[in-house]
Amino acid sequence: RNMSSAGPEGRKKMRECNGLIDSLVYYIQGAIADHEPNDKATENCVCILHNLSYQLEIELPESYAQSIYMQRRNISSNDKTAGCFGTRSRKVKEKQQDTPLPEEKSNPRGVESLWHSTLIRIYLSLIAKSTRSYTQEASLGALQNLTAGTGPMPFAVARTVVQKANGLPSIRTMLHVSHPTVKKTAVSLLRNLSRNTSLQSDIAREVLPDLVLILPESVPGSDIVCETTVSICYTLYNLTQSSSHNARLLLSADGLPKIITISMNDSNMFSKASRAASVLLYSLWSHTDLHSAYKK
Repeated sequence: RNMSSAGPEGRKKMRECNGLIDSLVYYIQGAIADHEPNDKATENCVCILHNLSYQLEIELPESYAQSIYMQRRNISSNDKTAGCFGTRSRKVKEKQQDTPLPEEKSNPRGVESLWHSTLIRIYLSLIAKSTRSYTQEASLGALQNLTAGTGPMPFAVARTVVQKANGLPSIRTMLHVSHPTVKKTAVSLLRNLSRNTSLQSDIAREVLPDLVLILPESVPGSDIVCETTVSICYTLYNLTQSSSHNARLLLSADGLPKIITISMNDSNMFSKASRAASVLLYSLWSHTDLHSAYKK
């Protein structure tokens, strides 16, 4: 577990170690099957996998990168990109959301397991069944890592979480736990998921009222609460930017007074939260059909 957080070279060596990832997945599967999701070894295994999934899209071996991103070559050369992992235009990002991953292997091995739907379902199962905060946080964090990039893999993982594995109810529960880091990681995961336009209506329906509910009534009182508030605001921004229906949902959940209060804070310590709330307000105002409702 300590070694897995030793940086890019350490992650590379451990991903390449024959049988290591497979053994970790095998152990966790056994723990879940035996109804023992709370033992310390399971926590350690999940934390290792969490660390090994960090920056996975960027650090993938070239052979996997070529396999996964081969379909990108079909995109018109007019859409300028800086290679597989470089900066991409919005147009290219939108096309990527419709680019499926190659068909999943039924029996993944090694690094292939890290983004496979089997492991995604294991993480969701641990989020639902474990009561250890470190195990919950690592499971959420692994999914956050896997959905953090801009290529086909993160969007495919996001679709698996939301639509194929019905993961939103379990993630929603984590928004209401008392452990601040678990809550923060759950919100960060939702922020990543909400970037996928094809999933926004599902996410809004399932968790938008909960996100409004956990927004602080006033300026956040600590760094971790401030970071969580920033992520909530940007998640709500993603969900409402192109949807008047979702903006109305936010309004009916009494989110506007909270967002206004946070946006009006001018303390340097919480300027990120104030800025995020202001960006959200500006976006909400773009729905002209809601102006009269806002004014009321």
